[in-house]
Amino acid sequence: MNFETISVIGLGYIGLPTAGVFASRKTNVIGVDVNQHAVDTINRGEIHIVEPELDVVIQGAVKAGYLQATTTPKSADAFLIAVPTPFLSDPIHGSHQADLSYIEAASKAIAPVLEKGNLVVLESTSPAGATEKMAQWLAEARPDLSFPQTHGEASDIRIAHCPERVLPGQVVRELVENDRVIGGMTAKCSEAAVNLYNIIVEGECVTTTARTAEMAKLTENAFRDVNIAFANELSIISDKLDINVWELIQLANRHPRVNILQPGAGVGGHCIAVDPWFIVDSCPEEAKLIGTARHVNDGKPDWVLSKIKAQLDELHQQHPEKSRSDFVVACMGIAFKPDIDDLRESPAMGIAQQVAQLGCKVQVIEPNIISLPKSLQLDNVELVGLDHAEKADIHAVLVKHHPFMAQAEFLLGQPRVIDAVGLTNALPTATQQVQVSAEPVATA
Repeated sequence: MNFETISVIGLGYIGLPTAGVFASRKTNVIGVDVNQHAVDTINRGEIHIVEPELDVVIQGAVKAGYLQATTTPKSADAFLIAVPTPFLSDPIHGSHQADLSYIEAASKAIAPVLEKGNLVVLESTSPAGATEKMAQWLAEARPDLSFPQTHGEASDIRIAHCPERVLPGQVVRELVENDRVIGGMTAKCSEAAVNLYNIIVEGECVTTTARTAEMAKLTENAFRDVNIAFANELSIISDKLDINVWELIQLANRHPRVNILQPGAGVGGHCIAVDPWFIVDSCPEEAKLIGTARHVNDGKPDWVLSKIKAQLDELHQQHPEKSRSDFVVACMGIAFKPDIDDLRESPAMGIAQQVAQLGCKVQVIEPNIISLPKSLQLDNVELVGLDHAEKADIHAVLVKHHPFMAQAEFLLGQPRVIDAVGLTNALPTATQQVQVSAEPVATA
């Protein structure tokens, strides 16, 4: 099967790099997104997200004429759907059920331009059965075409699931080098998808069923989440027992069969902080360990916040003549992991939001963004550079950005530091320093 033109639906943190890498292989790519600003930016050969090497890839692809962006789907040989799958909104009780409305909207958008012989691949991280739902939405919109759920190998349209499994900050490289799990609704669907991904993938394309492919991605992130939860819980225990958790983990990891991860301020990003809940939602009685790990990691930001509150309370006791608004807390980093601009499900951003509600002044130091997100656009919050850090009464280091690492000695000399990333752990211990955990670990 030849793929002269590929359409990527959703030009975010996964869709845009995917479109760029395919286009760099001299394949015509049509990128589709509802965000007009993103479309215009890409068509200028620029990018609207932060990802190393991606700007060069997109600039080259657009200049060579292999990549164009639009808000309206056009005919193509293959369609890759890479849209968000957040939680369903439930402000009263909360919800951990996947919101598939973006996938449904993308399906209905491409349905009018589908042609016999097309391949549709769902890349969005999804609960088991989502690919089948996508196929059903497509079939309802195009009754003149046949689909795998009714016509099997003889279907007009091929349907498959191929979850992304890349690390933010290394997406361009890992899209090429990593193995891919491809789950077709039939054997021919899998074969078509393998042919597509072989255009860019140097790793192995391993085939399975659509449901198993969906579950594989959730399993990968649940595995990591459980291991991070162990480290996070260990950091809380160590704090209570007056033990340096960094030294403890370093010593334990000297065992040849032990590899404890670094604890953090929480777990963020759209994958590890979200995907395990899809498993819990589908099998709540059986997924006990996975569910407990999620609760441990979701609770870690509150624990870090309690350390900041304790420092504020001490300041009040020492300076009773001052009000809460006289004190300044520097929140160093609000991205969900080091050296990126991605704020999705960021525990650091959540901590900064709650600190702002304490009534103190908040300085957000985040070198990877140029403006504060809407939730932090408050009268007592400002985005400042590293040169303002010395003006704060309390320093809360929430993300281990590289620019912050050069400030380790400065931080060590400050009277009140909540080191939530282990930034100063390699330096001599300051008597008043509060070390609580390491970097907020999480990736896509």
